[in-house]
Amino acid sequence: MDFRGKKYERGSNWSDPEVVELLQLWADESVQMELESCLRNQHVFNRIAEVLREKGIHRTGDQCREKIKKMKLEYRRIKDNNKICRGGRTWKFFEVMDRVLSNRPNICYSTVGNTVITQQIPPGVLAAGEGYIHHHHHHHLTSPPHGMSHSHHPQELMDIKCEEVDSDERSETPEPPPSHVLQQGVDDHGMDGSLLEGGHHDGSPAIRVDAPAENTISPSGYIDPNVGSTSSGMRTSGPAFSALHRLRRKRKPPRVKDPLDDVLLKFLTAQRVVEERFLQMEERRMQRDMELEDRRMQLEQRRMELEREHEYRMFTIFAQMVNALRHGGSLQTLGLDLSQAFSQASGQATGAGDAPSSASTSKNGSSRVVQPPSKSLPNGRRDVSDVEGNPIFQQPEFSIYLSKRGNEIINFCGKLQEGFAAYHADKHDEDKNPNGIINLGTAENKLCFDLLSKRLMQTDMYQIEPSLLEYPDWKGHEFLRVEVGRFLTYYCKAPVPLQPDNIVVINGCGSLFSALSAVLCDPGDRILLPTPYYGVIKFDIFFYSAVNLQFVHLESKMTDGDTRPFQLTVGKLEKSMQIAQLQGTRVTAMILTNPHNPLGDIYSATEMKEFLEFAKRYKLHVIVDEVYMLTVFGDVGSFQSVLSFDRLPDPMRTHVMWGFSKDFAASGIRVGTLYTENTDVISALGQLSYFHGIPGPTQHMVAQLLRDRDWINQVFLPTNRARLKTAHKCLTNELTAMGIPFLNQHAGLFIWADFKKYLKNPTFEEETKLWKRFLNNKILVSNGKTFGCCEPGWFRIIFADKTYRLQLGMHRLRKVLEEEDSEIQSIEKGPNSDAENRTKTAEDVKEDGVQPSPPDPALDGLIGLLRQQIRSTDWLQRNTAEQFAQENPEVYEVFCKLAEK
Repeated sequence: MDFRGKKYERGSNWSDPEVVELLQLWADESVQMELESCLRNQHVFNRIAEVLREKGIHRTGDQCREKIKKMKLEYRRIKDNNKICRGGRTWKFFEVMDRVLSNRPNICYSTVGNTVITQQIPPGVLAAGEGYIHHHHHHHLTSPPHGMSHSHHPQELMDIKCEEVDSDERSETPEPPPSHVLQQGVDDHGMDGSLLEGGHHDGSPAIRVDAPAENTISPSGYIDPNVGSTSSGMRTSGPAFSALHRLRRKRKPPRVKDPLDDVLLKFLTAQRVVEERFLQMEERRMQRDMELEDRRMQLEQRRMELEREHEYRMFTIFAQMVNALRHGGSLQTLGLDLSQAFSQASGQATGAGDAPSSASTSKNGSSRVVQPPSKSLPNGRRDVSDVEGNPIFQQPEFSIYLSKRGNEIINFCGKLQEGFAAYHADKHDEDKNPNGIINLGTAENKLCFDLLSKRLMQTDMYQIEPSLLEYPDWKGHEFLRVEVGRFLTYYCKAPVPLQPDNIVVINGCGSLFSALSAVLCDPGDRILLPTPYYGVIKFDIFFYSAVNLQFVHLESKMTDGDTRPFQLTVGKLEKSMQIAQLQGTRVTAMILTNPHNPLGDIYSATEMKEFLEFAKRYKLHVIVDEVYMLTVFGDVGSFQSVLSFDRLPDPMRTHVMWGFSKDFAASGIRVGTLYTENTDVISALGQLSYFHGIPGPTQHMVAQLLRDRDWINQVFLPTNRARLKTAHKCLTNELTAMGIPFLNQHAGLFIWADFKKYLKNPTFEEETKLWKRFLNNKILVSNGKTFGCCEPGWFRIIFADKTYRLQLGMHRLRKVLEEEDSEIQSIEKGPNSDAENRTKTAEDVKEDGVQPSPPDPALDGLIGLLRQQIRSTDWLQRNTAEQFAQENPEVYEVFCKLAEK
């Protein structure tokens, strides 16, 4: 690119690589000699610019000269004032400028007759000639007499600065005279010759032949009137320039600004801005890291404090127990005293930062301690754990971008979510992904897609009216609530028609659980729930409302009065309420699922009335989940809805749920309904329904489907029940062939099976390992721990799927079980077999003549309380008795004495 004839602004931005290339060319010794030996040095910078353009750096000679001037000015400013650059850093080009300018050759001019000779003075000569080199404010150079030879007369020397660093603004006025002019007093014997000789030996002197100079002038045009003439010694009064200085600047055509300059300027400006922002971001990052480190230290300190609090509570409970037993106190009194002692210990250990506990009186007059909402853990989460003390949070992560509640939500995750996410990442498809995961863990009915697609594609489903595109009543369009009321009245066999004003319709039963927990419970309250249970309920009630569950653990082993495994009774509900009172927790509601998920059990009308009477005694709201009421493929008459009762024990606290996803095999249509006679609950849910609304066209489609009673009774329900029965038989035959026990129920979409014999040890850890092995073998099922089951080894398997997928899934499951069985047999045959060291059963104890004592309810409550405290943290695993004895020998000695007594 030709830059000649183009005008450029002074001081254009230079990048560091460009400055390095410029300095390499300018610092060359020959270039320095030429710059010192000529008065007009623009052609030197033009040649430098041409070399730079060959290297891809498009600069003009004027830009190169101005850049060197600025750098020399910066160099002199730093050197004269002993300054450094801004920010405390050394100027990166200072050493290069210092080396070049300090070693720059000194040029002197001498005349021989009418010839002007330039010579280079070596540094040694100048150092040795201090005796005859003087600095004055006014210097007089004596001219040689006429007729004297050159070798016998002193020469005329003058130090010329060919390039002065001045301000950026040009001025037509001449530069001020220098503070001193180098004057040389030489004798008549050989000084001039030595200089000439030295110049010739260097090989660099330049000889100029020109007219005799009449006055001594500086390169900038300044005339020193005190310097004598070289020819006659006469002092001139006018600006009589010699031919050496009559070079005139050629007039150049006006230069046109190149668009590339603007591009380069913008690029360099943007680069500088980016660098500044990067530095600012680095500073903020370092500051944030420091804040995080401080926060981590605070959290660690808080964690240690909580551990000490837990130790204090444990020792308080043990001390109270020993003290009560020493004085012969009853177990009932002991349980209540321990509950009060535990609450007092918690309040004393946590300090003033925690809210004090408040006491209330139950119906029978006994004092009941109400515990405040769950405390905050060191990382800002609530201490959420079940009644058995199993922590819900596993390996929590703390994000600085989320609130405390946000961190609770991202850490509030279980195996159901983990397996569901893995399934969607590698979903099985017969054609596209035959080796993908087969989902037998999510309760979905995949047997009736053909029936639904055909019905939903009919013309009456696609009707768009203006009201469907407007904001609806948030409880649901009235036409939909009317159809829901008629549908529930018909299929639930209600004695009176259900009114639409008592119905709320929102997007799914999960949203209903969330909204109900918000309007019926306070943060920290608990909801009574039998286990095993539908595991997602835990998340539904906690995310928005911080409400936890109070479990009623059911066991597979049938006890006195039980007619089936995992049977729920009022006695078990009473026992769980007593444990809650000992813990000081407030229970405000109870959830009953009928038909049951995952057991497939159906509660009789008598059982449901007993449960409702129990809830009425404790003033508990009852949320009855009947989402599987039409998914009964055995004895259809075995199910009876609570809406069919002539009278409810407490209608204002009884709320019945039903959803569209299970009974109509359409999980993607998110529609959940609630019927309650409590208008206050309806109003509160109406406010929250704003966040859980259903699109108007979807409401119209659902209303049309519920209105078509003929299609439901004659087409869908018979076909769906027949297909469910066939799929259920297919799966149960597979389980029977493998010798796996299961609950043979005929309701719901699942089978509750016992894989306990395939666990190396009867622990939940081994159950989780088996679940992961299933998932790694591309078969997804749900393990019992995610459903709150108190016995390890139980799994829920979905059978409502196509036959080929069921067979393929069971084939993969059988393969895993065979591998597990071979490993277990190899362990039992090994030398370290533990088969002979198993714990004696109750029958073995009876054979030894030892009769076990009958269980005591109060003692069971005490054991539950102690079990919660022991399992709430891993303190016992990290602090063994031996370690405690070494760290606290005095306390350990006292404890041993108490134990001996």
